[in-house]
Amino acid sequence: MREKFLVFGSPLIGEEEIQEVVDTLRSGWIGTGPRTARFEQEFKDYVGRNRAVAVGSCTAALHLSVLALGLAPGDEVITTPMTFCATVNAILHAGGTPVLADVDPETMNIDPARVAEKITPRTRAVMPVHFAGRPCDMDALMDLADAHHLDVIEDCAHAIESEYHGKKTGTFGTLGCYSFYVTKNVITGEGGMILTDNEEYADRLKVLALHGMSADAWKRFSDEGYKHYLVTEAGFKYNMTDMQAALGLHQLRRVEQNWLRRTEIWDTYDRELADLPLALPAPDAPDTRHAHHLYTVMVDETRTGISRDDFLQAMNKHKIGTGVHYLAMPEHPYYQQNLGWKPTDTPNATRIGRQTVSLPISAKLTDQDVADVIDAVRDVLRG
Repeated sequence: MREKFLVFGSPLIGEEEIQEVVDTLRSGWIGTGPRTARFEQEFKDYVGRNRAVAVGSCTAALHLSVLALGLAPGDEVITTPMTFCATVNAILHAGGTPVLADVDPETMNIDPARVAEKITPRTRAVMPVHFAGRPCDMDALMDLADAHHLDVIEDCAHAIESEYHGKKTGTFGTLGCYSFYVTKNVITGEGGMILTDNEEYADRLKVLALHGMSADAWKRFSDEGYKHYLVTEAGFKYNMTDMQAALGLHQLRRVEQNWLRRTEIWDTYDRELADLPLALPAPDAPDTRHAHHLYTVMVDETRTGISRDDFLQAMNKHKIGTGVHYLAMPEHPYYQQNLGWKPTDTPNATRIGRQTVSLPISAKLTDQDVADVIDAVRDVLRG
């Protein structure tokens, strides 16, 4: 039994990040400033898009991205039921109607065949989520989008390093949205980014992210002298700060190194858990790169002799933190009551959501931590 609880998703923070935060405090540029601009530049260069807008969260990124499309009342956005509530809420907050298309039972990503079934004359966009870091079938999704003149907003909260057929995720759609939450692959504590090649959208996103003030408002955060601003629409307080960007700069510079460590852990889990009555993650599709953000196992009580929730509690008693990613969206009371969704609407996502457990896979884990996770899983399943 471990002496210290293993926190799920605890990030790896280096001395470089700590010193950058200290330097930020000493610089006087604590709010949005030069480090935020530098982080935008380095992140868009890493992914490969023309424009970047740093914001306070991926939720903000998704919300602003849907707003940029200019939805009319009744316009529909198709997305996945296997996601965090922010994906659906962003559509609602932007005045759209979210429509769920079920997931592929193996990849857990949105199924293009189910998307095709959900397209109506009111459909404006598709919002795929690269679940756990596994890239969606972007060829099929983009073919659908092109055929029906739809925008695509990629939710890349799990997928900074992911690639599909030689291209980074987040570069296929009109807009790509990223998360730097404390459990993600690059962390700023809280934070997000929008990437796009559409100059008009990028300019408007900057305005929306800072109270709806004209683009020149961002120049107030410089040493060029005072700049007047004009409020051009009712925007939001969604800007990123230099305190956040200070963390992100060094996190991004180690993104590949951390991915390699998570890949080692992933391969160890695959090897050491293969003989257990668990469903392990599906193999990667050819010519893709998995970000290895979440390592999800399926606990089917008929095979394991223990329910998913009892498994979670037993792992906790072994001082191993785990996660549930995710209960399917139709399981939640708000969407049942306000959108009429039912768990039977998305049977694949519902089954996955009732069986899924995410095991720790942070780059911070030591070899002993990984061994402790494996030993705990084995012990729990032995009863």
